[in-house]
Amino acid sequence: MELRTLRYFVAVAEELHFGRAAARLHMSQPPLSRAIKQLETEIGATLFDRSSAGVTLTPVGAVLLDEARSLLDQADRVRVRVAAAAGAATLTVGILGDSTDPGVTRLAGAYRRRHPHVEVRIRETDLTDPICGLHAGLVDVALTRGPFDETALTVHELRTDPVGALLRADDPLARRDGLRLADLADRRWFVFPEGTDSIWQSYWSGGESRKGPVVRAVVECQQAVLWNGTVGVTLLDHRPAAGLTVVPLTDMEPSRVVAAWNEGDTNPLIRSFVQIASTAYRH
Repeated sequence: MELRTLRYFVAVAEELHFGRAAARLHMSQPPLSRAIKQLETEIGATLFDRSSAGVTLTPVGAVLLDEARSLLDQADRVRVRVAAAAGAATLTVGILGDSTDPGVTRLAGAYRRRHPHVEVRIRETDLTDPICGLHAGLVDVALTRGPFDETALTVHELRTDPVGALLRADDPLARRDGLRLADLADRRWFVFPEGTDSIWQSYWSGGESRKGPVVRAVVECQQAVLWNGTVGVTLLDHRPAAGLTVVPLTDMEPSRVVAAWNEGDTNPLIRSFVQIASTAYRH
């Protein structure tokens, strides 16, 4: 029974969907299905009930899930301890200007408890670098938001957050219960500098080319609205500065909180980080 196969099994058991599990594992569905069938043959029992209604764990599968998680956690701890013994127990984490997120606080505590001997270095970046220096090798893993160019990266979604329009509190639109992007079509928006990832820029500009003051950080976004009456997109649950308000945008997809790392990087510290983050951001 290989650890890789157990990781496949855990992904299917957590997603209860072979397609989503395959996407999470960055592989196609047929080899994943074959691996699970081979595991069932090896164990001599059915692990999943498959029907038109979906996929569910069998009692045997539920037992294996507990054991597999324990084995995989132990394997990761072994790798981390070996890395520590070799003097390589350092993880550099890039954070996209949002270190006040309670998910980050929970993650920091949980990671510290799991890996007390790992030194975690934090590199906080502004809104012009959504991958937090991954391609440049400045960080090992990034806590950031999509969408952005995912070329040569592995990306794992942690949570989605609704977004809204950031407005002055005295703006006539601020009295609305909800807005559509069309309601903001004739307004000036805050925008990111030229050269910023185009996919990232497009999302935060509502899919259109906008004109307005150039910003690099969250506080600059707020000040652009406060001083110039511009508008822009922000997280719905972010508490705006005095004099500002956020109105829900009903026709925008939620913002995705993700963990990202360089494709092919097998650092066990990253794997453990992403697993712990998946739990920390679900609460």
